[in-house]
Amino acid sequence: MGKHADRNAPTRRDLISYGGAVAGAGLIAGCLGGGSSDPGSDGSDGTDGSGGAESEGSDGADGEEPDGADGGSAGSYSVEMAPVGEVALDAVPEDVMVYSLLYADMAVAFGHGDAVNSLGFDADAGGNTLDAYYAELDGVEFDREGIRQLNTGSGGGISVDRELLYELDSDLHLADPCLFVSFDGWSQDDVAEIRDRVAPWFGNVYSRRNSEPPEPCRDGYEYYTLWEIAERVAGVFREESAYEALATVHDDLLETVQADLPPAEERPTVGTLIYMDGTYYPSRSDRPGFANAHVRPFDVADAFGAADVTYETAYDHEQLLEVDPDVILHQYGVESYYDVAGIREELADHPVAGELSAIENDRFYPSGNPVQGPIMNLFQIEMTAKQLFPERFGEWPAYDLGDGYPEIPAEERLFDRDRVAEIVAGDAE
Repeated sequence: MGKHADRNAPTRRDLISYGGAVAGAGLIAGCLGGGSSDPGSDGSDGTDGSGGAESEGSDGADGEEPDGADGGSAGSYSVEMAPVGEVALDAVPEDVMVYSLLYADMAVAFGHGDAVNSLGFDADAGGNTLDAYYAELDGVEFDREGIRQLNTGSGGGISVDRELLYELDSDLHLADPCLFVSFDGWSQDDVAEIRDRVAPWFGNVYSRRNSEPPEPCRDGYEYYTLWEIAERVAGVFREESAYEALATVHDDLLETVQADLPPAEERPTVGTLIYMDGTYYPSRSDRPGFANAHVRPFDVADAFGAADVTYETAYDHEQLLEVDPDVILHQYGVESYYDVAGIREELADHPVAGELSAIENDRFYPSGNPVQGPIMNLFQIEMTAKQLFPERFGEWPAYDLGDGYPEIPAEERLFDRDRVAEIVAGDAE
């Protein structure tokens, strides 16, 4: 018999499970079907976005079991987020599958980085970015030893073997199931099978740009801000106080930068893009979504705001010169995929690109990773403040790939590194 010949048997997960079969478990139950989903459910229960990271039966002094169809114990609790709706947990997950970097950063932020067993892509590529930020925080790190790579595709394709998810045997899949529905070889039934036979899903990734999810998920999908997602993930790890403490650091940072912005007419136009092999791939920074959570607070004019920019949009040098942003922010620029210093030199030597205002005025900068979690977001807001308004927030230091996050003088730091490190270490008071 095959390794998983018993897949039709009840799941062996008795510590982490959906509450009350899967009926009413939100969009994933109604639209992605399979397993024990209630075919009569409209898939909308618990996905109105009004609930954040909630706890059941954990705040009473009498220790009574919570009411409800799941029959949970006194330690049970629930979390809620579209597209999966409400998920009931009986224990904090200790072994978690992660696909997107933002969820790895969230796990670290809430003191559970050691629970992560996988990443969608090369752990070193994403891990190097995390290292660049975490090196500024005493005692904070992301141990990548043993982290499995989920995507085995090539040539731009994404391929994730379902057998790997069985092998990982995670307590929770901290990933958007609708993302997996979009992968080659995956169906609604496959996602439901993993949910029922291995562990629940909990994630939302199309809030990155508030983009349209795959067709089975479109009815009722909801979009959240980065910090709304972080609040719900904090609930997964029972680290609500850590979320509140980090959110306070974030709020203070926003207050610091927004209180000192120049008038709107004095702010630069900003172009966010990726450059590769002589071609620019622009991205709108004025659109909703957590991809822009480090640029949006500055309310700057998007140089591509008048253009119909999609994922397929590409500019040559002449086309970008027509737009000519005052500042260019190159995505994935910190210890990631692109040598922005080398790109800047290449463009400066080009007869057309060398005429770009951002090149002539030395305002072509490495920018952040749009798949950002809360710790990444703090650093990337600070970075963007210095790149856009150096006269108000201090100069952004010269940066070369391999240097990590540049050293910022203590008096020019825009948030308290020590406080963030304390929160990650468990001191949220």
